[in-house]
Amino acid sequence: MHQLTTDNLSIEDIENLLSQPLELHQTSLENIVKCRLYLDKKMQEEDKTYYGINTGFGSLCNVKISPEDIEQLQTNLVLSHACGLGNEVPQDIVKLMLLLKIKNFTYGNSGISLEVTNRLISFYNQNILPVVYQLGSLGASGDLAPLAHLSLPLLNHGEVYHNGIKQKANSLPFSPLKLQSKEGLALLNGTQFMSSYAVWCLLKIKKLVQWADLIAAISFEGFDAKLEPFTASIHTIRKHEGQIAVAKNMLRILEGSKLATATKTQVQDPYSFRCIPQVHGATRDAVAHVEKIVEQEINAVTDNPLIFPDEDLILSGGNFHGQPLAINLDYLAIAIAELGSISERRTYLLISGQRQLPPFLIQSAGLDSGLMIAQYTAASIVSKNKQLCTPASIDSIVSSNGQEDHVSMGANAATKLYEIVNNVELILAIELLNATQAIEFRGPKKSSPIIEQLLHAYRQQISFIHHDRIIHDDIQKSVQFMQEYNGIV
Repeated sequence: MHQLTTDNLSIEDIENLLSQPLELHQTSLENIVKCRLYLDKKMQEEDKTYYGINTGFGSLCNVKISPEDIEQLQTNLVLSHACGLGNEVPQDIVKLMLLLKIKNFTYGNSGISLEVTNRLISFYNQNILPVVYQLGSLGASGDLAPLAHLSLPLLNHGEVYHNGIKQKANSLPFSPLKLQSKEGLALLNGTQFMSSYAVWCLLKIKKLVQWADLIAAISFEGFDAKLEPFTASIHTIRKHEGQIAVAKNMLRILEGSKLATATKTQVQDPYSFRCIPQVHGATRDAVAHVEKIVEQEINAVTDNPLIFPDEDLILSGGNFHGQPLAINLDYLAIAIAELGSISERRTYLLISGQRQLPPFLIQSAGLDSGLMIAQYTAASIVSKNKQLCTPASIDSIVSSNGQEDHVSMGANAATKLYEIVNNVELILAIELLNATQAIEFRGPKKSSPIIEQLLHAYRQQISFIHHDRIIHDDIQKSVQFMQEYNGIV
């Protein structure tokens, strides 16, 4: 059982938390109770108007709501904002949304009740995951539509997956909650949809950047490239941390290789081999930057209005605006797409018939097409990623009758990043298939222990291609191998 505190969570912390049940730390519990009691007192003592607490929402913020209608106001908010469409959000991302929404409440600035928070914790612990849809958020005023769908089961509305089985929320053994003042708004305001996609993508990207180096090293051996570009002196005088790290990592992976140290005839290699540290390193630096931004966001309070009991303040602001995420998720999309772009170029060179390799990496080229069309597929996916890399954050559409006149489109940045990340995994799997085929033509010299270990494990799943067969199956098995192989460090 993990006790959720107000301490900052890292991306790695979250990965570890996903397999553990949660409970509130005493401090978090006290923060929530204190804020709720303060808000209840303010509602009784003062005849003041607070946005979303006793007013309408958006451009209806000037409509005063009577005390007897407050509960209906909050219920209506959740029901009316459940307008999501498109594909369902993957269940592992929905679980992240629950976690990050609960985390948002631990600081005691949202006015949420302990009862609502504990119900969300029960959903999380019992693997009850609301059905949420990908389309509908503008990335400002919070991720309203997705978070409305996340909140519907609290009212016994909507659908959920319970241990992977889809069912109506009203079939769960829970009574519907009655939302108090501010609670509907606290649930729907916030950047947890964007943030959850960001966390999921970062966790996957951190594995893919490791795979990119390792697969590039196998391609390096298959293409009979030169070690010289990885020499530390080249990189230390440029000072980029990612570049230095990748050059060092490539030498580590290739250490002990007889292929790498054999005499070469070429003076230089093409950029997709020679500039691996510069390209892969730039992506690593971008990942490090965006990880910092995302960690700031997931440890923040992003609903509205915000309540400060100790200062006797209820303030309406804009912490729900997703611009910090939108810009950086666009940036991360470009950075990870480049790993796919340079990977496809290495695949192209491996099948080009250069360096004593047979055309399309098949001995009987002509009768057999070998890996010709696998490169087509990689090229197609790279091109799709280029289209997806068009920034979402530079777009904005006026909504709510002009009240919400600039929005971040961070949700669109998040969902297209998700697609790009999965696409890059496919591109790298295609390179892995080509690289493992190419390196076999370099025998009898052996590669490094790290690569030889991987090749042995890979061949247990995907055999050498002697004659044409269904390459789709090999690519899918390569993806599975990347997801399951434990030897990557």
